[in-house]
Amino acid sequence: MSSPNRTSLEYLKLTGPRRILHSVRSALAVLPKRIVNAFRAIPRGIGRAGKSIASIFTTLYTTFRDGGIATRTSYLLMGFGQLARGQILRGLLYLTFQGIFLLYMILFGWRYLLSMGTLGDVAAETYTDPETGLQFTRYVDNSLLILLYGTLTLFFIAAYLYVWYRSCRENGEAELRRDMGLPLPTAREDIRALTDRQYYKTLLALPLSGILIFTVIPIVFMVLIAFTNYDAAHLPPGKLFDWVGLDNFAAVLGIGRATAGDRFGYTFGHILIWTVIWAFFATFTNYFLGMIVAILINKKGIRGKSIFRTILVLTIAVPQFVSLLLVSRMFADDGIVNGILMSYGLISARIPFLSAGMYARIMVILINIWVGVPYIMLVATGILLNIPAELYESARMDGAGPLLVYRKITLPYMLFVTTPYLITTFIGNINNFGVIYLLTGGGPTTLKYETPAGYTDLLITWLYKLTMAESGDYKMASVIGIMVFILIATFSLLVYNNTKSVRNEDDFQ
Repeated sequence: MSSPNRTSLEYLKLTGPRRILHSVRSALAVLPKRIVNAFRAIPRGIGRAGKSIASIFTTLYTTFRDGGIATRTSYLLMGFGQLARGQILRGLLYLTFQGIFLLYMILFGWRYLLSMGTLGDVAAETYTDPETGLQFTRYVDNSLLILLYGTLTLFFIAAYLYVWYRSCRENGEAELRRDMGLPLPTAREDIRALTDRQYYKTLLALPLSGILIFTVIPIVFMVLIAFTNYDAAHLPPGKLFDWVGLDNFAAVLGIGRATAGDRFGYTFGHILIWTVIWAFFATFTNYFLGMIVAILINKKGIRGKSIFRTILVLTIAVPQFVSLLLVSRMFADDGIVNGILMSYGLISARIPFLSAGMYARIMVILINIWVGVPYIMLVATGILLNIPAELYESARMDGAGPLLVYRKITLPYMLFVTTPYLITTFIGNINNFGVIYLLTGGGPTTLKYETPAGYTDLLITWLYKLTMAESGDYKMASVIGIMVFILIATFSLLVYNNTKSVRNEDDFQ
């Protein structure tokens, strides 16, 4: 183990623990280089982005400089160049889009865009009705609507700039085609292209629009909330909230606080550690136990294979939330398990399966095994049946025992095929809201967490509690959501890109 650089033959001669240690040392040895390369890639990325932006401005400048009056007019009146050249459909579409954009900005968008800097100045004002003499409250600014519609306006402006650039570039291309004596595409040819050569654009238009409207914009809106003081104390429309910069992130990370036990920093650290521990055990206990069950059921000489598989499949057929709610009642302090144990004199006091911190953490992992093993068994069964039988026969002829066959054939094959599945399962367990919330509700709650968090809470369940609590701490919930995304994205990119399933895909084929 003097050096992480070993030949393949030397590596194969190592025992299991030494292989793991060698892999860890090798990963740590190349980690500084990868970090340096990552920082080096940032300037290159910025440089490529700068070149792309410069190319866009260069295209706009040369098109305006070399274009005719119709092209230059299109810079102010979209579609004019197309209409002047007889491309009626394209011209009308561009002109209509510009008209909708200007109408939106004049009647609606500009007010919210101007208010984005302050998120409103006056929440409500009281006035007296001159006829009745009664006082009424009139809501003026709503920070939530300003942030929402301001975000939509920014996206609309970005879309307009992109369409405007396309219009200008098409005019430049049309000028070149005209100078070369080539005909311009007609409306019929454009429609035919969208149903033939460019049919992919037609098919992807609706899904991409849906992703933009229902996924991208809400994510950006949530991210922006993390930089405000939006909570129950600043709840529109009666009150306004404002920008606070990075204060919320500092609070979650415990930065700039005088005491180490800052409520959000302390709680975030402990729940983050438990989330990673939970995801690790929930993933790999199910994986290996499910694989072992599949191996045992598929072993030659085992009778009643279909019966065992049917029983396990039936556990999947029952809705998971029903099973989890039933199990939570069975292991409650006054549940049937404690009742049976006490009735037979096996215990003198009730066991706090789900009401004591460490007990609850162990129980949710064990119950998750019972819930998850059938799924893994079905996945592993399909893969095991595709391992060439000749490998096992050759291993048995060479005198290999069951454990050695598992270590040298079954496990490497399974890991090679299922590593992407393991990664997605690990990520899913980080966000496994259902199992935790239905079993324990995130509890038991303890005094060491000043925020509404319990001993078995994951980051995702804590996020939910922050939004549903009386404090309505939406800003901190948004910060935690961003932290979860960073954690998952970093893990996914680092692990997935360094797995043999990706780097040595041709070896499997």
